[in-house]
Amino acid sequence: MVYLFLADGFEEVEAITPFDYLKRSGLDVKLVGVDKSEIVGSHNLKVSTDFKISEFNFEISKEDFLILPGGLKGTENLFSNEKVLSLLKEAFKVASIGAICAAPSILGRLGFLKGLNACCYPGFEKFLEGANPKEDSVVVDKNIILSNIPQVF
Repeated sequence: MVYLFLADGFEEVEAITPFDYLKRSGLDVKLVGVDKSEIVGSHNLKVSTDFKISEFNFEISKEDFLILPGGLKGTENLFSNEKVLSLLKEAFKVASIGAICAAPSILGRLGFLKGLNACCYPGFEKFLEGANPKEDSVVVDKNIILSNIPQVF
């Protein structure tokens, strides 16, 4: 199962694009709302989620993939939620985790990136604690997939 976590202030393209591509690939993707079931993106797009994080009562397995889209406010809202952090800690042991743009900073602050190659939104490298920062658009190391989504405008 793919769980895509959404918190108010998420960057829309970083959530909707992976959701769309993964669904088209035939994967089961669930949108998890942090604190509520309707989440508002950084450009005011309102998204209804499949369930709220408070309803997340599943055991994380090795087949699962957790995705964290970026967006400055969205990233901070994800990082400030204890249930998100708890699920990430569980997933880090057994599953795969993806983080986009500013969201790799969450994994860095949790200590997950120590000794791993990593990328993030330019300027957020200071949060990649113990990582080997790369300028690549995508970095895969062990069970972590990161993307920096460089500015295109």
